[in-house]
Amino acid sequence: MLRPRAHSERRASAASTNIDMPRRKLSTGVAFALICLVFFSGPASAADASFRVGDTIELRIGGVPAEETQLVTGSYTVDGEGFINLPHVGKVRAAGLGQAALQRAVEAAYRSGQIYTNPTITVTVPTTLRFVNVSGDVRQPRRVEYTTDLTVLGAISAAGGFTDYADQRKVRLMRGGQVQIIDIKAVRSNPSLDIILLPGDQIEVPQSFW
Repeated sequence: MLRPRAHSERRASAASTNIDMPRRKLSTGVAFALICLVFFSGPASAADASFRVGDTIELRIGGVPAEETQLVTGSYTVDGEGFINLPHVGKVRAAGLGQAALQRAVEAAYRSGQIYTNPTITVTVPTTLRFVNVSGDVRQPRRVEYTTDLTVLGAISAAGGFTDYADQRKVRLMRGGQVQIIDIKAVRSNPSLDIILLPGDQIEVPQSFW
């Protein structure tokens, strides 16, 4: 049974003092980490990654009668226009939203439509349905199944590793229109520099010219 919805800047001036500070060179590791921060200051985890057309999501609803839980809970695919089609409310935009944002959007759709008073939505994405693409001078260029602990080095290993002609110091990581050059030899020396990947990332390994 459906239930209706319950109804002056202050500025301080001070004399400036010039202080000579000692200059120190950043270590290779620190510099590399700062570059990562500048280029990839976006999603920190897979849960924050935006949904895309073709993604299949698992949606579960709580706070509603049992028969409604069974009706709404299930798998939904983001259609070509970026929407998922839900019982009672129809299409809700999913493409471009992260997990938490989509949960809020679905909850709001059911409340504003006066379908459920206080629904609780949980959205998850089966990781086996998402991939990272690895191309270029690797032994087996392929789509690598995404897992939450997948790193750049791990994805390259899953693609068979480097060929004899690969330029390991200029590996390209492409994410959301941004490109970062990664020195894999530096990563091997300091594994903490290895970057955690997100669904949809692309890795391209160039050929060395010498």
